[in-house]
Amino acid sequence: MDEKIISVNIKRFRTSKRLTLQELADRTGLTKGYLSKVERSQKAPPYSTLSKIAAALEVEITTLLSQGIDSPKNVPLCLSRKAQRTLIPGTEQFPGYDYELLAEKKPGKNMEPFIIHAPFEAQRTYSHEGEEFIYVMDGQLEFYYGDDTYHLDPGDNVYFDSVIPHVGKSMGHEKSKLLVVIYFYKRNHQ
Repeated sequence: MDEKIISVNIKRFRTSKRLTLQELADRTGLTKGYLSKVERSQKAPPYSTLSKIAAALEVEITTLLSQGIDSPKNVPLCLSRKAQRTLIPGTEQFPGYDYELLAEKKPGKNMEPFIIHAPFEAQRTYSHEGEEFIYVMDGQLEFYYGDDTYHLDPGDNVYFDSVIPHVGKSMGHEKSKLLVVIYFYKRNHQ
C-alpha cells in the first residue's frame, strides 16, 4: 500500500469535519507541525499515533488505511469476503506487519478486527488506549507485554489492556498468522 493514502485520508477527514490543524492537534495532544508533516507524507505516524488521530477524527483506523473511502453510511451488517479482503503490506508505521483488513466498510465500529502476519523481528513496542485480543491462527508467536514474555502456539490467545507496551514477533520458519481485535474507548469531542 502507498503510505501516502494514509496522509490523504487524514487530511480529507480533517477538512471534511472543518477542523484546523490546531484543532486536531488539541484533540490528539500532538503538535500542529507534526500533524502537518503527517498530512504532507513527511512523517509516518506509528500505530499509537494513528489511533489518536483516528479517535480525534471519529473514524476507525481501517478507514484511514483504506483506499477509495466513501462517506460513512449506516450499515447494520458488513459482510467481508476473503477474496475481497484488502492486504496492506508492512509500512514505515508498521514495519514487517502485513495486515488483512476485516469489516473495513463498517462505519462506527467499536472494534477494529485484523488478520496480521507478524514479522520475525519486532521493530518497536506499541501502546494505545483500549483493549486488544490476539488469537494465533497459524505459526508461533513470541509476545512481549510490559516486562513479560509469552510463547503462543496455534489456538492460544491473549486479551489485554493495550496501554501497556506490547509487541509480537513470529518464531520458527513461517510468519505467524493472527486474528487481532482492538477495542478503542469512544470519546466525545466538543
